[in-house]
Amino acid sequence: MNGVDPGGLDDQQLMKELETIHRTRHDTLLHASNDALRAHNDRMAQLEGEYLRRHPRRPIATGRTREGARGRDCAQE
Repeated sequence: MNGVDPGGLDDQQLMKELETIHRTRHDTLLHASNDALRAHNDRMAQLEGEYLRRHPRRPIATGRTREGARGRDCAQE
């Protein structure tokens, strides 16, 4: 595994790691080697999995659901 075990990070460290990995995602996808992209995917899954484990009842924005997206599409017609 690359990096610190996400379970060992405090909430602030976890958020910083998530912000960093999301910020570098596009560049990694476009320009990194296959091995680097695979490592990025694995690390992102670990960090996001830890976030979801800690926040199983996180608030969900209505517009980010399938039903909410359909409502936006209908309003635009």
